[in-house]
Amino acid sequence: MDLGNYSWLTTIGTLPRMVSEALGIYGTKEAPGDENNADILAWAKEVGGEVGKSYKADSTHWCGLAMALVARRAGKTPPSEPLWALNWRKFGEPSGQPDLGDVVVFVRPGGGHVGLYVGEDATHYHVLGGNQSDTVRISQYSIEQFREARKPPYMTAPSIAVPVDLNEDGTLMDGQFPTA
Repeated sequence: MDLGNYSWLTTIGTLPRMVSEALGIYGTKEAPGDENNADILAWAKEVGGEVGKSYKADSTHWCGLAMALVARRAGKTPPSEPLWALNWRKFGEPSGQPDLGDVVVFVRPGGGHVGLYVGEDATHYHVLGGNQSDTVRISQYSIEQFREARKPPYMTAPSIAVPVDLNEDGTLMDGQFPTA
């Protein structure tokens, strides 16, 4: 898996479990046209419940589906109706300043977007998530569109949230994040 400028994620030791799970599906792409990616449809079945019954095409927004899959694989319970990105504002606990692996929710015309925080620069959050240019990848989202960060439920209390300061291209700012 080539993370490009975000390859530093592979050098920091133990990642938050949801980030690890999301990296496991990194690069998955929506099928073009009327076709469907069988893997994405299988995610809906794996998530189960109403999602498994109702999700039928990868042309349907799937950022919430990818997050529900990642949460389930990480041993977390997604919020009700996880396909709706803004429902992720009910997941875990409010975080305030996002920290590596926190769920971040954004608004956009016609709805929202959800993914995992991996860092930030002066104007954007860098987000690992699904349905970002029809792919599981890391993309940048305007801080102006940010609505909320949610800390996933952990077995042990996390440390105080520290921003991951990045350059605009996704590389770490010097000395900003320790690597293993």
